[in-house]
Amino acid sequence: MDIGEIRHRNFRHLISALEGRGITKRRDQGAQLGGFLSPSYVSQLLGGKHMGDDVAKKISAALTKDSGWMDRPQWDEDPNSISTVLETETVPGYVRFPLLEGFVAAGGGGYMPDHPEVVQYIDVAADWAEQNIRAPRDAVRVITARGDSMTGDIGDGDVLFVDSRVQEFDTDAIYVMNWQGRPLVKRLQMRRDGSVLIRSTNPAYEPEIVPAGEVDQLFISGRVLAAWVFRKF
Repeated sequence: MDIGEIRHRNFRHLISALEGRGITKRRDQGAQLGGFLSPSYVSQLLGGKHMGDDVAKKISAALTKDSGWMDRPQWDEDPNSISTVLETETVPGYVRFPLLEGFVAAGGGGYMPDHPEVVQYIDVAADWAEQNIRAPRDAVRVITARGDSMTGDIGDGDVLFVDSRVQEFDTDAIYVMNWQGRPLVKRLQMRRDGSVLIRSTNPAYEPEIVPAGEVDQLFISGRVLAAWVFRKF
């Protein structure tokens, strides 16, 4: 039996386990298995669509298993033991927003391996998400902002909700981006000459200009939708 068939059987097994727990909607099932699987993609995988290495590894990681877990015949396990991989599932009535991959700074920028992400995911009430997060649930990611350059809008330690569908500048707003090798959370504004202004909220930081001819080198990972404020007392 090849890897593709093993992955397919494991996936069907996982979906059956979720359905046994009352999680029957494809959208909710996708959220349980990493949050990156759209309802249509879940259906396609159940229908036999090839599951690539990246998807298999992400599902394994979401289940807190090693990267090759999906490549082994898990359906032969004790049916009760398979439920342990779902111990991190979201409570019914809630929706999970997973981490936006990569480190983002709201200050000078730069990757900081000594400062891991504060949250790996956030579970929020589905009703709250419907009222407050104006983007499809499967597109929303979270990340922790660091630095003080956006003080006034975003503070150090705030949890940001990001629309990961947005991969290029489309309106004046706050974006998660990488510019000249620096990961940033900044406000972008288009100028008349086609250049883009990178602005901080904190006046202590000077704005930067992305020349019109270099806008394609501004790599955007998403647009910030909202922030949960962290405040010490």
